[in-house]
Amino acid sequence: MASTKLTPVLSEHWGEETPWKLASYQAHEGYEGLRKALKMEPSEVLDLVKASGLRGRGGAGFPTGLKWSFVPQENPKPKYLVVNADESEPGTCKDMPLIMATPHTLVEGALIACYAFGAERAFIYIRGEVVQNTRRLQQAIREAYDAGLAGDDVLGSGKSLHVQVHSGAGAYICGEETALLNSLEGKRGHPRLRPPFPAVEGLYASPTVINNAESIASVPAILRKGSDWYQSMGTEKSKGVTLYSLSGHVKNPGQYEAPLGITLRELLDIAGGIREGHELKFWTPGGSSTPMLTAEHLDVPLDYEGVAAAGSMLGTKALQIFDETTSVVRTTTRFIEFYKHESCGKCTPCREGTWWLVQLLQRLERGEGKPGDVDKILEIAGNIGGKSFCALADGAVACVTSAVKHFREEFEAGYHTPAWELLPYEASVLFPEEEKVYE
Repeated sequence: MASTKLTPVLSEHWGEETPWKLASYQAHEGYEGLRKALKMEPSEVLDLVKASGLRGRGGAGFPTGLKWSFVPQENPKPKYLVVNADESEPGTCKDMPLIMATPHTLVEGALIACYAFGAERAFIYIRGEVVQNTRRLQQAIREAYDAGLAGDDVLGSGKSLHVQVHSGAGAYICGEETALLNSLEGKRGHPRLRPPFPAVEGLYASPTVINNAESIASVPAILRKGSDWYQSMGTEKSKGVTLYSLSGHVKNPGQYEAPLGITLRELLDIAGGIREGHELKFWTPGGSSTPMLTAEHLDVPLDYEGVAAAGSMLGTKALQIFDETTSVVRTTTRFIEFYKHESCGKCTPCREGTWWLVQLLQRLERGEGKPGDVDKILEIAGNIGGKSFCALADGAVACVTSAVKHFREEFEAGYHTPAWELLPYEASVLFPEEEKVYE
């Protein structure tokens, strides 16, 4: 069983006065992981990360060290690390506070990762809208270069390890790894057909590893404290700790760092529970692209295997909490409107399918649906899922089909009753006192 107590690792020093500065970071063994790594063989660093059981924190949960080992060392082309800090999944808020509070954690992790699989340059791809995060990350990189922790001769080791930031233009699709690569190369952010996979032919047609920001930021602590320490937390197959983002109808929303395998019931207890006088109706375990769960799933272990067994995905651990005042028709419609808007348009099933889903869902929301519309929604979803270049369409389908599965009657009520009459929208407003200010 996972511990019910919070276990701050990445977030341990977020509350200090200036945790983003190099001096503050080094006061807590900052860059000691890099120093230790440089005294080891690259293969030893890779084996250590493999042994820790660290899995990708971007949603897929693929073993991080194993992904690094796929890079063909005999390939004469340069090797690259690309850190995905785009973080655009609705409800997700872990990478941005991490970068804002302790950017050096990410910089150090990127340097260690590059050393482990033979890359000399890392690109950190960050959302263009979060200007303050970009500036803080750039400042941290400058501090690292000035201190000899990055550059052509890192800590006198003779190794060249470079890090640079690239700001995206705010496209959700560029969170998909191959669309991100196209964007980095100055092309339109469209997903690529695979194979070839990025490990063989990625950025600039060279071997490339793409990791989520939280995955890379987890590496320095593993180097400092060892794989056994990391293995001691979490569950049998999902090791370590992670950042859970709680939002919505919960008393104390925010980031909670806990071992993998903790349950939503335990997290809600820590966060003060659902807002006063209300009860849980439905929630997402990993953002809007993961199938919805209900109050029946409060005790599901929040690890990769537990959530999958419940019929959903852990995703980015974006726990969006909705109480009984919320219209699931309204929520699903807003989600699909987002996916329709953010579709890159490359694939016909996604481009056309999300458009039709929006038309039908809006019709049900207005109470103007026709008998058979719910079945038509499921039929369209069946023609979208698994038939596109990337997972955007699969995410759009997942939130619709799961919502209908759990709340079909509420969707069918859209044949005659507007959603705002069935469940008045003002009842689910999070901050009613602030709403009055804008009236």
